Amino acid sequence: MIRKALMAVLLVTAAHAQAEYKCGVQPKDDVVIKPQTVQVVGENGDLTIAPDGAVNYNGKAQQLSAAQREQAQDYQKGLREALPWIDDGARTRVERGRVALDKIITEQVGESSNMRKRLTELDSQLKAQMNRIIEHRQDGLTFHYKAIDQVRADGQKLVNQTMGGILQDSINEMGAKATSSGGSNPLQGILGNLGGLQSAIQSEWKNQEKDFQKFGKDVCSRVTTLEEQRQTLVKGLK
Repeated sequence: MIRKALMAVLLVTAAHAQAEYKCGVQPKDDVVIKPQTVQVVGENGDLTIAPDGAVNYNGKAQQLSAAQREQAQDYQKGLREALPWIDDGARTRVERGRVALDKIITEQVGESSNMRKRLTELDSQLKAQMNRIIEHRQDGLTFHYKAIDQVRADGQKLVNQTMGGILQDSINEMGAKATSSGGSNPLQGILGNLGGLQSAIQSEWKNQEKDFQKFGKDVCSRVTTLEEQRQTLVKGLK
């Protein structure tokens, strides 16, 4: 359940295959947001838009009608709003998940549990992975569409490695807890404690799952709208 929650964040951040469904639009362009320009460059060409709607397409300044300039303004404004929103939403959910899981581990095992350290380290690693997709720069944000698949693969490896360590820690720490508490059957105590931890995690994931799915759908909706705007604008330029 922890693995499912953490991987959901990576998938949402990638604006690709969210939760239990597929988004119909797959990004094919990098997006570079700077104070004076928004650049969309990749398989669909090189499009640069200024805040006032001025457009440069594949190295050529474009003569625009009033309607085209308005379209360009709306498109670059949408990108300026959507990219930070996606980034902040994903990072907020990573942090929310970490806090919730840390609370469960603290309550079920104790403040000194090594699982908490592993969770904190994984949180930092996942956020670093997220920065490979939506990169924070001094002058703005850059979305790297080619990083999506690699981040998904690398993120899965990180989660799997951490889960292996957490599982071993949980057995060791729950075993020590069961032994110190006495009782005639320490193994039964270990299994009972592990069951309690699993139940608590499952319950917390159910609380957060709908929010993850809703966020994923909202991301997909925004990406779809932006792609439609791009296609309309570029069609008019051609």
